Amino acid sequence: MAVAELSPSYTKTHFHSSQLSFLSTRLANFRHCAFRPLPRARNSLTISCSVAPNQVEAPVAVKNEEPKNKTECYGVFCLTYDLKAEEETKSWKKLINIAVSGAAGMISNHLLFKLASGEVFGPDQPVALKLLGSERSFQALEGVAMELEDSLFPLLREVSISIDPYEVFQDVEWALLIGAKPRGPGMERAGLLDINGQIFAEQGKALNAVASRNVKVIVVGNPCNTNALICMKNAPNIPAKNFHALTRLDENRAKCQLALKAGVFYDKVSNMTIWGNHSTTQVPDFLNARINGFPVKEVIRDQKWLEEEFTEKVQKRGGVLIKKWGRSSAASTSVSIVDAIRSLITPTPEGDWFSSGVYTTGNPYGIAEDIVFSMPCRSKGDGDYELVKDVIFDDYLLERITRTEAELLAEKRCVAHLIGEGIAFCDLPEDTMLPGEM
Repeated sequence: MAVAELSPSYTKTHFHSSQLSFLSTRLANFRHCAFRPLPRARNSLTISCSVAPNQVEAPVAVKNEEPKNKTECYGVFCLTYDLKAEEETKSWKKLINIAVSGAAGMISNHLLFKLASGEVFGPDQPVALKLLGSERSFQALEGVAMELEDSLFPLLREVSISIDPYEVFQDVEWALLIGAKPRGPGMERAGLLDINGQIFAEQGKALNAVASRNVKVIVVGNPCNTNALICMKNAPNIPAKNFHALTRLDENRAKCQLALKAGVFYDKVSNMTIWGNHSTTQVPDFLNARINGFPVKEVIRDQKWLEEEFTEKVQKRGGVLIKKWGRSSAASTSVSIVDAIRSLITPTPEGDWFSSGVYTTGNPYGIAEDIVFSMPCRSKGDGDYELVKDVIFDDYLLERITRTEAELLAEKRCVAHLIGEGIAFCDLPEDTMLPGEM
């Protein structure tokens, strides 16, 4: 029985390319994976995968060639899907490593299969998924890994699961940080900031220690703007520009509402910006947005609707959705994560832009520096971005930007102890809600 373990000292199992090519054509008939916790350092858990000897049939013919160096298998993927490997993978890109925290949660349950299928990074991009969970969620992680295996995604070359961020983040090029504690009944926003801030401080340290120096980090766990700031501050060796807080779902919701009001399909809405915090102080910008290439205010002439109903609908959409069917917007959140990634790896259409919560230092808008604030961005498709300069402001927009800016500055003071700025002091202007909270 061949066994591979994900641990600091593990048994390395090599399969020659000729064996893999044959074995992979027989996967449906004989592959068997056994999941079990293994004792290890850092009090984490791991899994092993095996192929029983009586399940392997000898090939009719095997080429006599020197073994090729192959990456050892990890987690459940001890056999990779090397169907006609030499022919099919010649044009594939280099494998990329993607870490996902909160991997047993509902958002990840939608997202992981998009990542594995090629929908996100393309049909010629093989991926390795590294899934981070907790001791409580470890069995669920095993179930996620089993479902990924059963889906037979050819591009999914490796899956590993662990409760140790230092293992999961090793050499990753993308870190999608979804896992966070939800706000419970009676919990003040300040308490949520401290509890989740500690999680993201630890994850920032792990990224700083072991991730790729050019890792792109998208923080989804709330409060995502300040969590992204905490993570960034604890990863000084990674460029601050590489950290994002997810506000793409807010942008998508704003586009939908404008399209409904204008009686057009949502792809006619462009240049939509969400300014500020991912909270009910966020500012959906109808001043710079366009419909069919025309300014929104020329298409929708109802100023009262734009300033009141439209803005409130976007800010509170998540809470309304929960009331409708009793659960959060996991599916649409996963879609917005895909959109956020694609916006960074695909050139932005000429004249358009997208929203992302990014580091404000050096911004051209006069927004306070050293916070993570959603702003309009453009990308050349290389994973990087630049801030859009050709935007306009009026008194209404500036007033609301100032309010969301004040909230983020107050949140920063609440987590000073987690970002190396002394003793925390919480003076939040009000206990605002997150878009998905009741």
